[in-house]
Amino acid sequence: MKHLLITTVMGMGLIGCTTVPTPIPKAEVSLQATAMRAAITSQQEPVVQSISLYEAMARSLKYNLDHRVAMMELDLSKADYDVSRYDLLPKVVASGGYYGRSNEAGSSSLSLLSGRESLEPSTSTERDVFSGDLTATWDVLDFGLSKIRSSQLADEAMIYEERRRKAVIQIMEDIHRAYWRAVSFDRLNNRLVALEGDVKEAFSQSRQLYASRRTAPMPALSYQRELNDIQGQAQRMSRDLKLAKMELASLMGLAPDQQFTLQMPSNQSQPTRLAMNYSDMIDLALRQRPEVRETLYARRIGEKEMKKAVLEALPSIEGFAGLDVSSNDFLFNKNWADYGARASWNVMKVFTIGKRKRKAKARMLVEEQKGLAAAMAVMTQVGVARASYESLMNEYETAKIGADVQGDILGQVEALSQASSASRQTLVRERMNAIISEARRDGAHAEMKEAAAHIYTAMGYDPYGVDIQGDEDIATIARSLEALWVNRSRMPGK
Repeated sequence: MKHLLITTVMGMGLIGCTTVPTPIPKAEVSLQATAMRAAITSQQEPVVQSISLYEAMARSLKYNLDHRVAMMELDLSKADYDVSRYDLLPKVVASGGYYGRSNEAGSSSLSLLSGRESLEPSTSTERDVFSGDLTATWDVLDFGLSKIRSSQLADEAMIYEERRRKAVIQIMEDIHRAYWRAVSFDRLNNRLVALEGDVKEAFSQSRQLYASRRTAPMPALSYQRELNDIQGQAQRMSRDLKLAKMELASLMGLAPDQQFTLQMPSNQSQPTRLAMNYSDMIDLALRQRPEVRETLYARRIGEKEMKKAVLEALPSIEGFAGLDVSSNDFLFNKNWADYGARASWNVMKVFTIGKRKRKAKARMLVEEQKGLAAAMAVMTQVGVARASYESLMNEYETAKIGADVQGDILGQVEALSQASSASRQTLVRERMNAIISEARRDGAHAEMKEAAAHIYTAMGYDPYGVDIQGDEDIATIARSLEALWVNRSRMPGK
């Protein structure tokens, strides 16, 4: 029975320790999905008017989810640093306990000279004893290591700050690209829809003429093929531009199905030449780019790792002081203070200090090479951004001239069509060519705006002024951004 009881208890204990993977119930998954969807746009200022470029930038700065993640990671790293500073303080431990036994804790003594028992059994401890103590300890070696670790965590917090800057800078560049493409969609969408209607009507009429044999077969089929190609181009153009508007909504933190309109610029801004030479741009980029600054902090962390390797091989000296109390009536002093110091030395770490220093040095060399690689990438990006902007300026001028010429051609064809001197096929073709020319011009303008924003990304400029903290309302942030970016557009690169 004894063995059976033991076996049963052990079996029940093993069963209690066993865990079985269980999937999340479907009802809970559905509830969480609904909650996440609501949380995406919760606590946002509603869209009450057409969104300008600067309001789009302000909304991305305040509500973009990637930016929120970067901000939370930064807050977490700062919290780690704040907690680490408490490791520099002495450790103060309060403890209490109870000790009891079923009989007296008695003992006797044996003479080492005569071998006879020199005392009758006696006790100096009660059966039930309550005790407590408050002890403060301070280890000099731990203090030094904690100070270095706290300094490293401070550098890690700065690394997360640079990553947050990088995320914001990239989001602002994406906003420029998506906004101007979305503006092109809003400007051309109605004309694309009207063109598709004209194409369908012309295609239907041509099919009827072909079916009734009232026209030559090959010209009719060629006309239908051309109409079908025009319709396909219009549909592809509409799809690409529509996706840009959905991307813009995502960057602003809006739901993909959120309906909003964009503020139509009165005219497209004319490009201006860069105001800073290539060498100065590179010097400034190497000082400001988050990637380069991040490697500098990482190298500083590596240097402190070398110091840790040396400190860990030193002896540890610990001092302590405490207050004690006991309920044992046999004690002459039931409360007392104790103090002292002790030293310890892990001698084996002396033999591994060389390896740890080599490891720390190797890590520093890796970070140094990462820094050089980042600097090279930055220099290349500055050069590419500069060359792209200058090339796109020329492309935009060419596309603008092409759109103006095509507009004049369309005007002539429409006049001829009204006088019955031009076919419907020619009119539809030229309308499509006009839309394509305008879309090409808008696309070149959007790429030029993106290239201008990419210059500031490549140089590491913050996309907002020092007056912005992020907790202001959308209108205030938008006004500050507008003042900053309008000034930048006058002198790109500065």
